[in-house]
Amino acid sequence: MLGKICKSIRRLYCSESNCLSRRNQIANDQSLHSQNLAAKWVICDACIEENKACNCDHRVGDLKCAEIPPAEPNGSFAHAVINMIGMLIGLGQLSTPYALENGGWASVFLLIGLGVICAYTSHLLGKCLDRNPKSRSYSDIGQEAFGTKGRVLAATFIYMEIFMALVSYTISLHDNITTVFLGTKLMLSWAKLSTSQLLTMIAVLIALPSLWLRDLSSISFLSSGGILMSFVIFMSVVLTAAFGGVKSNHRIPGLQLQNIPAISGLYIFSYAGHIVFPDLYKSMKDPSKFTKVSIVSFTLVTALYTALAFMGAKLFGPQVGSQITLSMPPHLIFTKIALWATVLTPMTKYALEFAPFAIQLEHNLPDTMSSRMKMIIRGIVGSLVVLVVLALALSVPYFEHVLGLTGSLVSVSICVILPCVFYVKISWSQISRPLLLLNIALIAFGSFLGVTGTISTSKLLIKTLLRAHSK
Repeated sequence: MLGKICKSIRRLYCSESNCLSRRNQIANDQSLHSQNLAAKWVICDACIEENKACNCDHRVGDLKCAEIPPAEPNGSFAHAVINMIGMLIGLGQLSTPYALENGGWASVFLLIGLGVICAYTSHLLGKCLDRNPKSRSYSDIGQEAFGTKGRVLAATFIYMEIFMALVSYTISLHDNITTVFLGTKLMLSWAKLSTSQLLTMIAVLIALPSLWLRDLSSISFLSSGGILMSFVIFMSVVLTAAFGGVKSNHRIPGLQLQNIPAISGLYIFSYAGHIVFPDLYKSMKDPSKFTKVSIVSFTLVTALYTALAFMGAKLFGPQVGSQITLSMPPHLIFTKIALWATVLTPMTKYALEFAPFAIQLEHNLPDTMSSRMKMIIRGIVGSLVVLVVLALALSVPYFEHVLGLTGSLVSVSICVILPCVFYVKISWSQISRPLLLLNIALIAFGSFLGVTGTISTSKLLIKTLLRAHSK
């Protein structure tokens, strides 16, 4: 979900003049699978208006940044589809079999329905960008709708999703690294930590130096590893079903209505990608095809999630884990590959997810401060944030509850509620009555899912914590 968002959030707290103090053109942005975004990195320390010449003295090669024209949008339809699919597929795919098993096969209609709704709200974001060509990010749309309050609201939800997604990634790392190193014993006399906790700490410490990277092109390269790992995990499950000797004869319950609020957050999180869609829209040579891109991308992703959900539920039944990798037969080579892919994925995410915080942090530091000192402060703050994430993940190591809470508390607002609210506000004078009613209904539906899902998941999390502490 959530590793895909560095580029989108660079402008979160800039004023209406669209501060370009960190305008970066990513070189071969592999995290979006797009060769069309290839350009040199440009760093300007002066905050200037978008259509004015750069007045900084920085040079890239033999050219001043003022002499380097901005990259023209030239993304094709096919590239845009690949980009959007890459944005959507991530951590959520691990939990769809668990969600289907607990919600019943009828809950697949909720999964498909949310895919349709999120495709529609993606279309709404494109319409909002149509109305104001100066808007370039999710938070810009928020500002267009409600001014500074709208920008702050959008930014708050975005940062919340980043933080909670990082916690979920770390829990996933903890769960899978335990299985990878099954039988390993680590003991520290002064630390009252289990072997799995120590292994997780070691993995996070190995990834920690990446937070000191200042070249965001290197950070973006890391994210491409995470996307590759997601593909490896999916193929490992497919190969296990085909050649793993596991019989897919488990019966999936019809509908378990009492579990729907809790699993709705897992389904919603699987479609979390809207905060980067404005960047995808702006990168397209023909933005009028953005709606078609959304339809094709969400159709393919929904089909993938549905297939994976039924595959996992039929293979493992009630024993299916909150992460499909933990249910796969441990002796299979496919399982070992999937486990390692799941372990490596979070380690590629920390630097990318922290990048928006780092960019804003450096922007707020005094201009008189040296680059070296800024890098040190950036690294220290980033390390502290990740250590807080690590502590929280080890204290609350319940993947399905944390991921579900993230979906219900944050993702539903970003993917369903806010796009509808922003669109209605921006298009109020021109919106038809049927379309207005549709958006109001979606706002109500999203709010209902968010409230009931948050309450249900919070209760389950509290019960699990109390049960764990009572042992």
